[in-house]
Amino acid sequence: MKIARTIEDLSTYKKELGEGKFAYVPTMGALHEGHLSLVQLAKEKADHVIVSIFVNPTQFAPHEDFDSYPRMEEKDARMLEEEEVDILFVPNESVMYPDGKNSTIKAGDAAEGLETTFRPHFFDGVVNIVSRLFWAVKPDVAIFGQKDFQQLQVIIQMVEDQNMGIEIIGAPIARDESGLALSSRNLYLSAEELPIARQLNVILREAAKTGNLEEAEQKLLGIGFDKVDYVASRWNRILGAAWLGKTRLIDNVASE
Repeated sequence: MKIARTIEDLSTYKKELGEGKFAYVPTMGALHEGHLSLVQLAKEKADHVIVSIFVNPTQFAPHEDFDSYPRMEEKDARMLEEEEVDILFVPNESVMYPDGKNSTIKAGDAAEGLETTFRPHFFDGVVNIVSRLFWAVKPDVAIFGQKDFQQLQVIIQMVEDQNMGIEIIGAPIARDESGLALSSRNLYLSAEELPIARQLNVILREAAKTGNLEEAEQKLLGIGFDKVDYVASRWNRILGAAWLGKTRLIDNVASE
């Protein structure tokens, strides 16, 4: 596996790989089995796989966890090498934002409501960095997890609006044995919080059956979640976001 830290190195390593279809998995690192499932799907969809690690400052508000977000590049690289990834792209901020962090690309109407209600900066930051990463990597296919379901819709819309010609594939949510959606932020959960977190998907599945979203919110609060940002129905999904201590968890399930 080659490690590229500049766009020039990335381009060189791609040329060395030669012809074929390129699949791309963008990440912010702190990799887990969920990320690896995206890599495995990417290998099925293309001849070559590129993974990037970049903790993007433009999608974090000042009060959010940018500085404390887990960074473990050495461990991540070993995991990706075991998965036979071809190129790991690890740019720094000056590579991705050489002329500043402003962007003419803004999130479309898929970004309205839900996450944007609570994190108004978030999706403009996402399309800012994803568009730059797409320009650098120039993939044929890009893989995103369905856990961030609204984000997936925002990126699909951006690619269509900008006529980027990249196939976007939403990968199934990777879960632990109890159904908790895998997330780098799960590392923040204490031993006491973990059993509570594992009820999020259970309650969302109940809401998918009953259609009673208000009851789902009350159940989450009743079992120990500190705050519920939303339980909502959109895109034939039931989506939820809730706080457990200092950790914000999101998940979604198909409507029934």
